[in-house]
Amino acid sequence: MTFGQKVIKFYKGVDISDPLPEGVSVMNPYQDRSCMTVCKKFYSKYYHDNSKRFIILGINPGRYGAGITGIPFTDPIKLETLLGIENDLPRKPELSAEFIHQMIKAFGGHEKFFSKFFINSVSPLGFMADGKNLNYYDTPSLKKALEPFIRKSLHELVRLGIRREVAYCLGEGENYKYIQKINSEERLFEEIVPLAHPRFIMQYRRKQMDQYIKDYLQKFAAIGDHHG
Repeated sequence: MTFGQKVIKFYKGVDISDPLPEGVSVMNPYQDRSCMTVCKKFYSKYYHDNSKRFIILGINPGRYGAGITGIPFTDPIKLETLLGIENDLPRKPELSAEFIHQMIKAFGGHEKFFSKFFINSVSPLGFMADGKNLNYYDTPSLKKALEPFIRKSLHELVRLGIRREVAYCLGEGENYKYIQKINSEERLFEEIVPLAHPRFIMQYRRKQMDQYIKDYLQKFAAIGDHHG
């Protein structure tokens, strides 16, 4: 199986069986046929090989990006205009996706980037409460309820063909702290490198976007120099 085929198999099986706190609903786009159609096109286009990749871990899918397309930090508009994958999914732009795709462009383009990196999330499925996005760590009860699912998912993600020298974490606060904790117990990666979260950059530091892109690229390059 190629890397991409393993990803699709993972998405088909990803599911939360543990009961969640009242009022919290799970976003699982992979149960939607249109989403799986574009996922298959995307992963066979950019991951049709057996190369190992470094993982970049976000928090969990949002309702305008991966919550619709199934592809982290890629909204339906960018999926078509930047990646050439036509779709009839709802035309909603995602703020974080804008930063990620600008960074990918600066890295050398999508083919080059996706041949080295795989983006996913600490929780591969997203959450909503009262019609709004919810992060897995937003309430202690949700975080606790999700821990078995998160541990299991991270092990499954690593088995797709992920390099274990380093994992990159999107978010320098809660997400980073949590990954550090899980990693110290599960020993999945030798090192976790934090990166500023795209949403934080786009909401509060938009004028310094180029500086943040440079920071991402320097951190990626440092590992390349280190591990070849």
